Amino acid sequence: MHIILGGTGNVGSAVAQALLKRHEPIIVVTHDSSKAASLRQGGADVAVADVHDVDTLRDVFRQGRRLFLLNPPAAPSSDTVAEERRSLAAILSATEGAGLEKIVAESTYGARPGEQLGDLGVLYEMEQALTAQPIPATIIRAAYYMSNWNASLPVAREQGVIQTLYPKDFKLPMVAPSDIGELAARLMTEPIEQTGLHFIEGPDRYSSQDVAIAFAAALGRPVDVKSVPRNQ
Repeated sequence: MHIILGGTGNVGSAVAQALLKRHEPIIVVTHDSSKAASLRQGGADVAVADVHDVDTLRDVFRQGRRLFLLNPPAAPSSDTVAEERRSLAAILSATEGAGLEKIVAESTYGARPGEQLGDLGVLYEMEQALTAQPIPATIIRAAYYMSNWNASLPVAREQGVIQTLYPKDFKLPMVAPSDIGELAARLMTEPIEQTGLHFIEGPDRYSSQDVAIAFAAALGRPVDVKSVPRNQ
């Protein structure tokens, strides 16, 4: 049995779908069971749990042998580093004594040590913690999620503009959650002893201007790019 943390989000649901396609048994962990209706219909079991509730989470983990670990992003209005460290500590505590035989964890290209790095620092701490604990662990370092642009779609549709923190012609590595899902499913089903660090990005690198062009084609209207100045 595979346990999928964050199984109703963009990445977690892609992992769940990829495993279901392989006819693998899964338990999707979510804080809102209504969001897991389609996965349940597809054959997934669903467990409702708060990631900060260590005892409940450990009970869920005991129902499976392999865990896809995705530390949930904190609300932007909060102290994100403190909140993400708190959730990570709870998840790691819940793995202790749960009988898991393998963990596949979602990290990011930019994970590194340092201060004021946001989730880049927290995810690096996750990688180090998983390396130090006894359960075999595989790390996925993913590029910028293409699905992050979903939030820009309503404004693009209504106003014909998307905003970006990058110069509009700056190309960066991006990846679709569906591709992460396929990679994670493969890693989740590999032999226990196969671990390591895996990087994933799309077939090309894309700029904000490329995104605007794709939006324009999909929406049937011009879409411009507005780069937010660094001092704002």
